Amino acid sequence: MKRLTSSASSFEEMIKNGYLYVDKTEQIWNLIEPPLGTYFMARPRRFGKSLAVSTLEAIFEGKKDLFKGLAIYNKNYDWPSYPVIHLDFANFKSSKPEKVEAFLNDKLTMVAGKFQLELRGASSATRFENLINDIFANHGKVVILVDEYDKPILESLGEPHLKDVLETLKAFYTCIKSADKNERFVFITGVSRFSHVSLFSGMNNPDDLSMLPEYATMFGYTQTEFESYFAEHIDVASQKLNMSREEFLLTMKKMYDGYRFSKNSETVYNPVSVAKFFKAQEPEFLNFWFETGTPTFVLDYCKKTKFDFEKLLTEAIPQLSLSAYEIDNINPLPLLLQTGYLTIKDSFTRNRRIYYHMHFPNDEVAWAFEVYLLNAYTGTPTQDISALASDLADNIATGNTDEIMELIKNFFAKIPYNIQLEDEKYYQSLFYALFVLLNVDIEAEACTNDGRIDATAAAGEWRFIFEFKLNKTSENALDQIEEKEYYQKYSRDGKRIMLVGANFNFKKRQLTDWIAKEIKR
Repeated sequence: MKRLTSSASSFEEMIKNGYLYVDKTEQIWNLIEPPLGTYFMARPRRFGKSLAVSTLEAIFEGKKDLFKGLAIYNKNYDWPSYPVIHLDFANFKSSKPEKVEAFLNDKLTMVAGKFQLELRGASSATRFENLINDIFANHGKVVILVDEYDKPILESLGEPHLKDVLETLKAFYTCIKSADKNERFVFITGVSRFSHVSLFSGMNNPDDLSMLPEYATMFGYTQTEFESYFAEHIDVASQKLNMSREEFLLTMKKMYDGYRFSKNSETVYNPVSVAKFFKAQEPEFLNFWFETGTPTFVLDYCKKTKFDFEKLLTEAIPQLSLSAYEIDNINPLPLLLQTGYLTIKDSFTRNRRIYYHMHFPNDEVAWAFEVYLLNAYTGTPTQDISALASDLADNIATGNTDEIMELIKNFFAKIPYNIQLEDEKYYQSLFYALFVLLNVDIEAEACTNDGRIDATAAAGEWRFIFEFKLNKTSENALDQIEEKEYYQKYSRDGKRIMLVGANFNFKKRQLTDWIAKEIKR
């Protein structure tokens, strides 16, 4: 049984030390086979981008022996050795333009040392262009690999120096265009598909592979890859958990699969979550999403822009909404997709336009999203939010209405006054996130504009149907449920049904009253 790692990003080290490597070299071969190529690929953090970059580096350095047994090994390829410039921005942490410039110069100094060259020029941009040309003059055509190109930008979002950071990076990346006659291959990865107009306007637009179906499974594991490469690990873990193989595979799929990067493509597993799960001595279906460095700035930005994320999860959106965007006019929607919080659930065509339904990829991300969204919106520690969710679920299972509502009331009471927003959408979002966290059904009416949020929650022998009004009365809320007979579709599921109408007072910023009524059958 081959070793697993969730942290190694060096292809050479993985192969030499006998770690399991899921073969993606067929798709990589399709990229390198043409004599020239400039490519861009956006994927969430910790999704295998660095490993792919390292694999490309080993190929272009001519290290054929590392690839024995892999798809690319027997391709019609001469395995020439090229000089490789590998720039990795993953560890950059600052929003100051001078730090960006210093970081770039440090990276260039390391590359120059590798080729025993001196840097020439006053700025990082000039030095980069001169370095490419000097390497070409001494060693031939250059391969450029840029990993996490957008990290300095993401560190600077919302900061006053963002434009200065952009100008520094724009000048730097423009050098790739200026020296393109001396380049064999360019591959750029990152989390975000920022518009070429704002960042890459000085260079040839790279071929964007991010949503092309032929590269949709280049990162992450398909179901076939998962069951094939991890077969022994699956057998061991399912036995330890006393689960059948079928039950185990279904649970793994619900927890860690579900990422779709093109409208009709196969879904893939998060590779880091899979590795972390199997590496544990005693396997548990834990949440590894935020252990992998998933960005929380997205959730803060959702709050800042009053983003209607429950509408996003229930209504179709046009394909155009997911295109690359301008950095100074960020739409949270594509950012949520690119950072891995959301994925494409399905698609359809209407009036010759493609529309998508979006949703969480899996249970792991859904839980993490709601916990950290509530943290961003309320300042409540994540451990307290998790405890609240557990307490609510327990009381739903036992039908304890008053305790459920008191828990919700206390939750709102603890939100600091200076964090709360004077906006109905803020409170609707909190209710919505709280109930999604409980893994309950949220009705489509949550997305209308009449100031209410509807949810159904089932556990134990009980099913609750909630109607929350804003600035009305609990009687209005209960009447709404009974008038529209929301409970009818659940009348045959064998559970006792409790209707709960509640009112949230916007001025008092508190849940003020509620009425409960059990449906007798």
